[in-house]
Order: sequence, then C-alpha cells, then structure tokens
Amino acid sequence: SCHKNKSSRTEFRGTIADQPDFDAGSDAEALYNAMKGFGSDKEAILDLITSRSNAQRQEIRAAYKSQYGKDLIDDLKYELTGKFERLIVGLMRPPAYHDAKEIKDAIKGAGTDEKCLIEILTSRTNEQIHNLVAAYKDAYGRDLEEDVIGDTSGHFKKMLIVLLQGTREEDDVVSEDLVEQDAQDLYDAGEAQWGTDEAKFIMLLGNRSVTHLQLVFDEYQKIAESSIEDSIKSELSGDFERLMLAVVQCIRSKPMYFAKRLYKSMKGLGTADNTLIRIMVSRSEIDMLDIRECFRLRYEKSLYNMIQDDTSGEYKRTLLNLCGGDDDIAGEFFPEAAQIAYKMWEISAMTKVQLRGTVRPYQNFDPASDAQALRKAMKGFGTDEDTIIDIVTHRSNAQRQEIRQTFKSLLGRELMADLKSELSKNLERLILGLMMTPAEFDAKMMKKAMEGAGTDEHSLIEILVTRSNQEIQEMCSAYQNAYKKSLEDAIASDTSGKFKRILISLAQGAREEGPVDMARALEDAQVLADACNADSDDMEDKFMSILCTRSFPHLRKVFQEFVRCSNKDFEQIIKKEMSGDFKNAMFAIVRSVKNQPSYFADRLYKAMKGLGTDDRALIRIMVSRSEIDLFNIRKEFKETHDATLHEFIQGDTSGDYRKTLLIICGGED
Repeated sequence: SCHKNKSSRTEFRGTIADQPDFDAGSDAEALYNAMKGFGSDKEAILDLITSRSNAQRQEIRAAYKSQYGKDLIDDLKYELTGKFERLIVGLMRPPAYHDAKEIKDAIKGAGTDEKCLIEILTSRTNEQIHNLVAAYKDAYGRDLEEDVIGDTSGHFKKMLIVLLQGTREEDDVVSEDLVEQDAQDLYDAGEAQWGTDEAKFIMLLGNRSVTHLQLVFDEYQKIAESSIEDSIKSELSGDFERLMLAVVQCIRSKPMYFAKRLYKSMKGLGTADNTLIRIMVSRSEIDMLDIRECFRLRYEKSLYNMIQDDTSGEYKRTLLNLCGGDDDIAGEFFPEAAQIAYKMWEISAMTKVQLRGTVRPYQNFDPASDAQALRKAMKGFGTDEDTIIDIVTHRSNAQRQEIRQTFKSLLGRELMADLKSELSKNLERLILGLMMTPAEFDAKMMKKAMEGAGTDEHSLIEILVTRSNQEIQEMCSAYQNAYKKSLEDAIASDTSGKFKRILISLAQGAREEGPVDMARALEDAQVLADACNADSDDMEDKFMSILCTRSFPHLRKVFQEFVRCSNKDFEQIIKKEMSGDFKNAMFAIVRSVKNQPSYFADRLYKAMKGLGTDDRALIRIMVSRSEIDLFNIRKEFKETHDATLHEFIQGDTSGDYRKTLLIICGGED
C-alpha cells in the first residue's frame, strides 16, 4: 500500500464503508428530527453521516427531498456553521461534485488557491478526472478547462491542462524499452543543460503510467546520482515546481503524498482547515488506512493524535470518525510501511546531493577599499549600517578575514572591536558572527551554550553532530586559543552521564571517513537490532558506539538494513526507549544522517515558531551554513513547512537585523 499505489482490487483500504442494515427513509427522518426545533443535535448528525458511505448519503438526500420537500444540504447549511458545516456538507456531496466545488472555490475571487488545484489534479485517477469535469459542467454550467486557462499561466497552466485530459496510460502499461530512454530524456531536459526543457517534463510526467514512471525514477536516480525530486527543485521554480513535485510524489505513493499534505495542514501557524477537510472527506473511502500508516512512518506520530491535538468540538469528533483509529499504539511496521522505510533509506543512501551555499566570493574584491569603506561607515557621529551590511554579506568568509587583516595593517585598528562598539544587539551578534572564522564562531557558540546558569544542550548537539572531523578539530583549537581551556574539559564540567560521554566522543572529531563496508553495515544493523531487546544501559552503549563513530554513508546503509533486521522504525525506538538529552543527541544523529539540510531546516523552524524567536539559534545556523548548504536548507524548509524561510524571517525579525538575514538567506523560493 504505502509503496504501491495499486491496492489490490479486493482489499478495501478506506475507513468508511456501507452501513449493513441501511434504511434511507429512517435516516432522513432521524436527520430531520435532529435539526427540528431550537438548536440542532450536532452529535446525532455527525454520528449518522460518518457511519454511512457516500453512496448511502446520496440515497438519504433523495429520501429527505421526497419526504420533506426540502434539500438536505440546504438544511444542514442553515443549521450548522463554520468548519463543522463545511466538513458535513463536504461529506454529503458526491465525490466528483465535492472536487468540483473545491476547484470552483480555488479559482473564484481575487487570488487562486494553487495548492488546492495541484492537490486535486495530481492525485485523481483518469476516471475521477472525467467525473470531475462532468460534475463541474453540471453544477456551474461552465467548462473547467476554460476556467483553469483563464486563471493560470505559463508551464503551470500547460501541465494542469495535460492532467485535466485524464489520459494517463493505465497502470499495466510499462514499455520496458522506453524506461531508460525516458530517464535519459528527463536528464537531458534538465540537469544536463543550461535552461530546462519543460515541455519534456510535462509530456513524460503527464502521460506515462504510474508503474512505468516508478521505474523511470529509479533509472533516473542511477543516471543523475540524485532523485528526480532534487532535480525538479533545482531546475524549476514557483507553482510549476510545486505542481511537478506533487505529480512525482503521487506517482511514488499517493498515501504518502496525502500524509505530507495533512501534516502541513496542521503544523505551523494555525490549521489549514480547508485542506484538512478536503483530504479527510475525499480519501475516507479510498486509502485512509494507507495514509495513516505513511503518516506514522514519516512523522513519528499518529494522524489520530495530530487531529486530536489540533482541532476541537464536533469538528474534531467528525474528523476522528473519518480517521478511524489511532496507530500510535503499535510499534512495529506494517509490511508495506517497512518497505517504504527501506526505500526511503535506500534513496537517501544513493543520492549525491549538490550542496550549495548562498554566499559566494565577491568578484572584484579589493580588501583595502573595503577596509576604508568600513572605517568611513563607523567614523564620526552615527553609523552607516547599510554599508557595513552590504560589504560583510557580499564577501566570502575568506575575504572577510583579509579585510580584518588589511584593516589592522592600514589603520592600526581592530575591526572586530570597532564593529562591536558601533553595532548592538542581534545585528551586532550577526555581523560579528559573519566576520569570525568558522572555527572561531563555532567555538564561541559552544562557549555561549555552556555559559551562565542553564546549558543550551540543543546547540551543543547541533554543532557537534553536524560538523566534519576537520571542522571539529579546528573548533577545538580555536576554543583553546580563545578561552585558554580545552573544549573537552568545558564539556566535561558542564554536562554529565551518558550525554557527556556522547559529546566528548563527538568532540574527538574522529568519526570514520570513507565508503560503506557492506558486510560491516549488516553486522552493525544486527547489533543494533539485538540491542533493542537488551536492558536500556546496554542498549544505549551499543547505540552510542555505532552512531558516534561510523561515517554518515555507512550509517545510512546500517539504518536501511536495520529495517530489514528488526521490522522496526529506528527513530521510533529512540523516541520510545530513550529520554532526555541522550535521546535528543541520538535523534539528531539519525536526522543528520538521513538528510542534514532537512535537520537544519527543522531547527530553524523551531527557532522561529511559537512565541519569541530563538535568535541565537537563528544566527548560528544562518551564519555557519551560509557558505555550505543554506540553499539546500531553504529548499527543505519550503518542502516541509509549506512556507519559505524568507517568509518566516520576514515575519519574525525586524530592522537591519532582518535585512541582513534576508540577504544571507539569498532568495524567496
């Protein structure tokens, strides 16, 4: 299920099925009575409607009209309000009419809801698309294709029109000889040239069968050494990028696509109720069980729990009825989920990610004139922040070190001291952070994390887990230099127990390097699988000895094989069996091994969501990743949070500090 879109025709994977002893007439009467008089019996309404299939609801609607001469949907709209009304009315419409209404709402009015268009048109079968087009015509007397054309433009529009034809080849169509050719064509259309041949992407991704494209994506991965998703992210942009990613995700696994959409609808600021309602309504009789499984696999939390924490009242109760059950109780994988987990690690192991920073060396670099300009900006009364920001953010770190030296040689002054006395607060911290060498900056961040009353364990973990051996060794000598004490001693006196042992192990900067040793990876996976049944002390030792010493590529393979050895989810085990800082450190290692830019994106998100901003974390990550992988972090941020890093910084900071962060961020995505 999770890894295949084709559920065998026999097995039903929805949560809402026909009610066995169904009587449309008495249901119509029950609903009529629930709405009679003053105030309506909402519980009775929701319980009845969520325990009948859509086909049965249509019969109830017909019976209601013939018994009472009124339209049931009109009455429900009159009696109910808000999200609850939208949800119940959505359940009462036939699926094609529900889709039609959603699309109508998405394109009427001032702005278009592109995400809704994308979700519906990429995830429906040919038959569902044909029914939708007919329902739209019937309900609104308009041609859906014309309305979409009138409301969209460019490649985005072309691809939507292709999808609206509902002419994708059926699933049993796989042209073996075409698989390699298609993969090569996609590669040539994107990665292999300047400028992208979008027409090729549209034609292939819009017409080939699902099974065929799954094979093409595997083949593509071999040729490009990166996934088709990564290529789309780097080649395309805007709504077209979002649409093509959705197409690819639906081809890989519709349930996983919906799990991601549901997660995004509830995570973040406020709940995107329209998305939540639309998916719960439209998948309840198709693949809700698979979606639940994928959800737990991807997010370490059941869909049921997420809905429970995020909604309230009758609205919540209706959604939970559609969801059908709580998967948090189980710890093992269902067989399908185990396969998709295995595949996830496999893709992560095969992908060679092109890491990209956002700050590059300045072409016409002249340290002397930069030094003079900086001095001028700070001389006399008032400070010219714009000049300082402009110079510092548009030079690479190596160039900034030359400016520091030249400043001293020409002016006999200490640039850092001057900046410190001219700037203040977050802007000062940010600019000084950019001016330090990476090793000095890391050392300072480690010091800050251990200063004062409380220790910022998350910072310690983040720095020690994500730096290379060389970066760690350089940080250690910078620390010794600046604070006349070894970093290891500082850690030892500031932390304790197993957590202290992990940090000291990582601070050695002695993680193995080099390629995967397959035999040893299998051995390590088995050791970890066996450790899961040992007592917790022993288990923690075993986990630590492998996670803190093996290379990241090696660990990817270990985690992949672990799924096979244990049929368990590695992250779930850490969550369940461990606690406190030790757990957080282990978790950070697994997240970084899986996808380091995504780990940083998550840390940035946590730094800015909620009340108040964790400026230290924000500055630390923006500064330290700006020349390494901030571009990739931005892409991951957008994919996971449905908002861009740029938007988050914009909404969360202000003034020159914000201006500087946005320049480093480097783009709006």
